[in-house]
Amino acid sequence: MLESGTMLERYAPGDYYDEMFGEPGRPREHYRVLAESLERFGAEELENRARLARIAFLNRGITFAVYGSDEGTEKIFPFDLIPRIIPNSEWQVLERGLKQRLYALNLFLKDLYNDQKILRDKVVPRHLVESASQFRPQFMGMKVPRDAYVQICGTDLIRDRNGEYRVLEDNLRVPSGVSYVLENRRIMKQVFPLIFANHPVQPVLDYPLRLLQTLRGVSPRPDPTVAVLTPGVYNSAYFEHAFLALQMGVELVEGRDLVVENDRVFAKTIEGLQPIDVLYRRIDDDFLDPEVFRKDSVLGVPGLMRAYRAGNVVLANTVGTGVADDKVIYKFVPEIIRYYLGEDAILKNVDTYLAEEPSECAFILEHIEELVVKEADNSGGYGMLIGPKATQAEVAEFRDRVRANPRNYLAQPVVKFSRHPTYSEETHGLYGCHIDLRPYILNSGEDVWVLPGGLTRVALRPGSLVVNSSQGGGSKDTWVLGE
Repeated sequence: MLESGTMLERYAPGDYYDEMFGEPGRPREHYRVLAESLERFGAEELENRARLARIAFLNRGITFAVYGSDEGTEKIFPFDLIPRIIPNSEWQVLERGLKQRLYALNLFLKDLYNDQKILRDKVVPRHLVESASQFRPQFMGMKVPRDAYVQICGTDLIRDRNGEYRVLEDNLRVPSGVSYVLENRRIMKQVFPLIFANHPVQPVLDYPLRLLQTLRGVSPRPDPTVAVLTPGVYNSAYFEHAFLALQMGVELVEGRDLVVENDRVFAKTIEGLQPIDVLYRRIDDDFLDPEVFRKDSVLGVPGLMRAYRAGNVVLANTVGTGVADDKVIYKFVPEIIRYYLGEDAILKNVDTYLAEEPSECAFILEHIEELVVKEADNSGGYGMLIGPKATQAEVAEFRDRVRANPRNYLAQPVVKFSRHPTYSEETHGLYGCHIDLRPYILNSGEDVWVLPGGLTRVALRPGSLVVNSSQGGGSKDTWVLGE
């Protein structure tokens, strides 16, 4: 029990599952050392450490872009200095569940773009797949090296009121945020060196090497050349694109830097054309090649899909993977796992209602003020209605949207997902903020590896359930303890 009246003693966990406290004033066992250390610091020292972290982020240029912001394009990524801690026994379950999910989704994509047995067996409705905006029928029968359709996955997890982890969504196209995981760790080591040293924290800084090995491993060519394909400096995740290219020691290229000749991809350099074998693409399918997708795209490479079809370049992730993270297809992932692996899902979904189903659509429309309603193919906290916090006008607008295009909407109950103490520089104290977790999973086709921890995102606005940085969220370091 903490000393009465201290900063942590005054912290109120609220009517939620609190990651740090089992009950007021009593930290969970794996947080005990951290809690004692924070108490010794006190509010003034925590303020100094928070300032140090803020300066470090500024000096390292750790930023993200917010489209349409009146405050400028680039912002320092918000960071909270109270780390999230996950005990090893808990992490082992998460790791098994994440690997299981990726194995199944990768098999689903392989089947979907070849035999489509799962559709013939009516496990997943055919019309939902064929109407998904990210389904690419033009790549049916496409051979993918080592059958690795998804090389990089970011799966979003939340913890419900009972403390059970649940999958909120899968990100199988161009999942972002891992650079902040690595920078958070570097800065935490600077800000809290002794606290960090007193915990057996599993490392994360080898991720760029693991990523490079994965990208090289999926190429059929010996000693392949890898490059990161970015939309450019105005993309919200450009910092990450540049960061990962630098950390891996590979070229960062834009579409204008590449050319396709004889179905091979080349980078333009001062020494002439240099062949590229693997592209870690951070561009959505629609903008990759104006010959195949959007004709007005200036971000991609004309002819890239010809080289891709010819097997002369590997794209990570593969074209068409977005169909598996469609939020409507998400509902069927437990059945997908059971179909391909013969196992029950280790990590459960959040209960989901599809507006495409007449009875479920009626339920959504009747209870919309109590639900979270989402667009099937939107992300970043956009295209979403949180019923209990919405105005009558917003509710009415979403009712009309659902009626007009039921295939594109689903609804979920408002999950009172877990909170974590977060330091407030205004009050010099701690307050509870909702958090989620995005672990990163790498798939070489021969092995699946999960980064220990991942990106803990924090809804920094009081009472907010939206953790996305574009919607006022931030992040904190995630410590997975060793055995």
